[in-house]
Amino acid sequence: MTLPRVRFAPSPTGYLHIGGARTALFNWLFARRARAEGKGAFVLRIEDTDRERSTEASVQAILDGMRWMGLDWDEGPEVQMDGRKIGGGPHAPYFQTQRLSTYDRYSEKLIAEGKAYRCNCTKSELDILREQAQREKRGFKYPGICREKKLSKDTSGAIVRFRMPDEGATTFNDLVKGAITTQHKELQDEVILRNDGVPLYNFGAVVDDVEMGITLVARGDDHVVNTPRQILMYQALGFPVPTFAHLPMILGADKQRLSKRHGAVSVLQYRDDGYLPGALVNYLVRLGWSHGDQEIFTLEELVEKFDWDHVGATAGVFNPEKLLWLNQQWIKKTPLNELAAQVKPLMIARHSHKITPDLDLNRLALVLAPMVERAKTLLEMADGAVTFFERGVTFDEAAAKKHLTAEAKTILESARALIDARFAEGGHALEAAFRDAAAAQGLGLGKLAQPVRVAVTGTTVSPPLFDTIVLLGREESLARIDAALARIGTGA
Repeated sequence: MTLPRVRFAPSPTGYLHIGGARTALFNWLFARRARAEGKGAFVLRIEDTDRERSTEASVQAILDGMRWMGLDWDEGPEVQMDGRKIGGGPHAPYFQTQRLSTYDRYSEKLIAEGKAYRCNCTKSELDILREQAQREKRGFKYPGICREKKLSKDTSGAIVRFRMPDEGATTFNDLVKGAITTQHKELQDEVILRNDGVPLYNFGAVVDDVEMGITLVARGDDHVVNTPRQILMYQALGFPVPTFAHLPMILGADKQRLSKRHGAVSVLQYRDDGYLPGALVNYLVRLGWSHGDQEIFTLEELVEKFDWDHVGATAGVFNPEKLLWLNQQWIKKTPLNELAAQVKPLMIARHSHKITPDLDLNRLALVLAPMVERAKTLLEMADGAVTFFERGVTFDEAAAKKHLTAEAKTILESARALIDARFAEGGHALEAAFRDAAAAQGLGLGKLAQPVRVAVTGTTVSPPLFDTIVLLGREESLARIDAALARIGTGA
């Protein structure tokens, strides 16, 4: 049995988007399941031949996005991940612009065997032919003008074209879509190498997949049109044709191709917006693959269960609300120490003017505990936790105007006395004391608690009040109540 080797081959012309991330994920899951059963390899290749649009920043965004999602690679660019080096490998380099001599060698082989040829037709000549086809209301197809010219390698401006068969058809069995047939008469002699030695997509991908021993090509179904062309190139080069799996598109709620207006942003933007990587992975895998009615999967479960048989052929619809729900479920199931480690950098990034970067992770974990049941994102937790690591509090003006009134002064003074006297007994004792005090004044607990909540947190929304007071500590809680009383006294 041939050991499965799969690849993810992004073009670094932008960020790692949702569609690309799902393609990488499906390939990674297949390779990791194969490795668990014997051996398989996941290859990361950077197809950077679009020199005008490819950037180092985009390369870095792709690498960082994959590492954040937990998708390591067996071969590819060398980076550090979780304290270990990944990447490298026997088929380096893994950037196409560093492999130009390889494409030249394979194109010369095809030319020598009469399966490709050099072409020096100019753009203006081809534009005339295109205009003629348009006038005649037919599609343009390169007519093979240079097929028999046998131009030499030093012909000025010459490109290389692949010689497509004139008759017959190519059929392949897609793991997702089934049998797909393309008539050769629909194809034209395709450019495979530009005059600067840079390959076009189909040829570059084929040569690299051959060199890197790829056995399965799984990618978005917008590439279906490329597959028959690539199969003919594999056959012309005399190499086995890999298996293909074309993944369904991801659409927005309006059934249009997914874009920023649907909430589809960079993978790293989801990180910065407070999503857990496990939640995003969980959501992406369910956009096209299913396993019964199960909704929530760990990465280990996905590796164990993933297969191509349950990848659907119909497009998935991106639902930001469902992703947010999943993130909430993942927050609930993530250990507090792990949540703290991911919330801390968000706190520092958003509130560096209020807190110091050396905040204690153990204390942060305690602060986060009361938030877990309600929080939908790590950003909510970061914003809620910052008050426990700063001196004083910034009041929400609407909350202060409503609750820090002259009528609330007596309530805050009695609350201050209770906290001072009963703090050492813990949160439950404080709550009992507040309930007793509220009952004695003929008030509901909320009437007494809400001014105190605004005084100690600056807002009307916080984790449970008595847990908050305990976590703030006696001195800080009393100092904040004093500040609120001073505000009332000045009529601010």
